[in-house]
Amino acid sequence: MKTYFASIAIVGVAMMLLAGPVLAADANPFIGSWALTIPGGGAGWLGVVEKDGKLSASILWGGGSVVPVDGVKVDGDTLLVTRIYRDQKKDANGNTVRVVTTETITAAIDAGNLKLATVRKGPDGKESGKATFSGKRIPPVRAPPDLSKVKFAEPIKLFNGKDMEGWRILEKGAASGWSVVDGVLTNNPVQEQGKPRKNYGNIRTEKEFEDFNLTLETMVPKGGNSGIYLRGIYEIQVADTYGSGLDSHNMGGVYSRIKPTVSAEKPAGDWQTYDITLVDRHVTVILNGKKIIDNQALLGCTGGALWSDEFRPGPIYLQGDHTGVNYRNIVLRPVVK
Repeated sequence: MKTYFASIAIVGVAMMLLAGPVLAADANPFIGSWALTIPGGGAGWLGVVEKDGKLSASILWGGGSVVPVDGVKVDGDTLLVTRIYRDQKKDANGNTVRVVTTETITAAIDAGNLKLATVRKGPDGKESGKATFSGKRIPPVRAPPDLSKVKFAEPIKLFNGKDMEGWRILEKGAASGWSVVDGVLTNNPVQEQGKPRKNYGNIRTEKEFEDFNLTLETMVPKGGNSGIYLRGIYEIQVADTYGSGLDSHNMGGVYSRIKPTVSAEKPAGDWQTYDITLVDRHVTVILNGKKIIDNQALLGCTGGALWSDEFRPGPIYLQGDHTGVNYRNIVLRPVVK
């Protein structure tokens, strides 16, 4: 996944969420992290923090990145979140005009969870997009686990190097660009010139897992873009970002949430190795032998998550709806509880 936003602001909000939502929540019940089930059933996330008496918030809405909202306040027992969309369109005379649409999300506490509603209002005052949805409070992340004490079960080969056994297309009705070529799990989402665009699917494991260590190799082409989803909710970015610097949207980052501490990616066309450990909502990423994320807390799901519940088992899923990509030697070792 590769959509760029103000990641610095997002990281700042994330750090504040780690620093002090518990104490502030005594005075303001909306402060903290919320797992959203947005209209249509997709996964979302809302984080509300207070610093120096001022509220700020960030939101994830289905796909894309975690982004700051334009406004947030509490009115009585209701949280009001404002998002502003600025678009351009042609008027009746063919001139380009700027169109500003304002979305207002309202949230109320209901038995410890959130009842939410959204509506958009255009420049003409007309309302659209009315919908209701729900949110569940996410418990604060605990201290990082001591990985030296974590025990792992015997390794499980998720890819046998021969066929697609154990994997299936995630999206109903999507085209498959996936096949096995010379022992490599290959995605080739070809678009035919002059024909309607094909929607290619991601793939997921039939099996679901809790905490684990995952190792694999991947090769991305020039301009390639894929992703490895842990438990179906946390995306580790796979993309051709060699020489692009440090960013949560680059190779090895937790998409739009945690940026690598060092650039370790190789040029497009080279095989690259991942060693990823997920334990107790903390992630460690080793890319090409270099530790780029060290036991860092995960505050919520990432764009494209199958659901927002961070406590249910889930599959490994590989993104195949963007560009071509190759994977091999995919091995998972579950954590022994």
